[in-house]
Amino acid sequence: MTVVVPIGNAKPAPAVQPERVGVLLVNLGTPDTADTRGIRVYLKEFLSDPRVIEDQGLLWKLILNGIILRVRPRRKVRDYQKIWNTERNESPLKTITRAQSEKLAASIADHDHVVVDWAMRYGNPSMRSRIEALTAQGCDRILVVPLYPQYSAATSATVCDEAFRVLSGMRAQPTLRVTPPYYEDPDYIEALAVSINAHLATLPFQPELIVASFHGMPQKYVDKGDPYQAQCVATTEALRKRMGLDATKLLLTFQSRFGFDEWLQPYTDKTIEKLAKDGVKRIAVVTPGFSADCLETLEEIAEENAEIFKHNGGEQFAAIPCLNDSEPGMDVIRQLVLRELQGWI
Repeated sequence: MTVVVPIGNAKPAPAVQPERVGVLLVNLGTPDTADTRGIRVYLKEFLSDPRVIEDQGLLWKLILNGIILRVRPRRKVRDYQKIWNTERNESPLKTITRAQSEKLAASIADHDHVVVDWAMRYGNPSMRSRIEALTAQGCDRILVVPLYPQYSAATSATVCDEAFRVLSGMRAQPTLRVTPPYYEDPDYIEALAVSINAHLATLPFQPELIVASFHGMPQKYVDKGDPYQAQCVATTEALRKRMGLDATKLLLTFQSRFGFDEWLQPYTDKTIEKLAKDGVKRIAVVTPGFSADCLETLEEIAEENAEIFKHNGGEQFAAIPCLNDSEPGMDVIRQLVLRELQGWI
């Protein structure tokens, strides 16, 4: 038998860990608590990202720290408390994203070397903590899945930024893949249509039209080359074709504008107000840009915009749930992940 004697202080080489593949679902983020402090911490991280607010100069820092972080958290406490999952003491976005991760893991359990996890771009669980957890479990390859059907620099790109920022501090980096946007993927469009029709069938009324509301962004971001608006248009056109609706029966709008810049139009709230004033009595609103229900869908659409509609003469308003962890929604995520894992599993 040959005996290998270490020379000097040399240490034996560490054993190579078994190769595993990580899948990390990533959504936007949420406060940890539905109180002023939790919302302030979340907003500071979110609004300090130059992908979200591109001009991070002195004026913006003064506005952010001197006005927004002093005033907005107090205003948003009630909104978050309306939708908060009190049983788990967390936001619905966190509850749903966890469920999506668990259901994805169960659906691909036959690939026993794949580890599925989830994270938030802002807030917790952080991308850093989950990427480090995956590598600690022996994942030398990680597929990052931004849960945004449409790409924008303020969502998908900043997920990539953070992933590579985490990797920049690692000596032994995992190989990274990122799923592409799926804004007109046939599975996604089919899931939207099936989900919308299923929900409409449960309503006690027939909507005169459907409003497809996407999260907005400053017009200047699109003018600089962001493809987000074009991808929202493509989603809406594909959904119209699948459902047999024209542009008068399935409208495209943008919500959640912030600040004083011009944002993508038409605005959701202004459109809904005008529809009611023009005599439309029954509408449904769907939010195809969100993969999971959150403050913007459960409070802004289902409550604020419903109130706008009824205050201006509308009578019946339905907010259609996001795909969430429904069977059609999970089929979209599963097919996307399995396609992008080809060659790894």
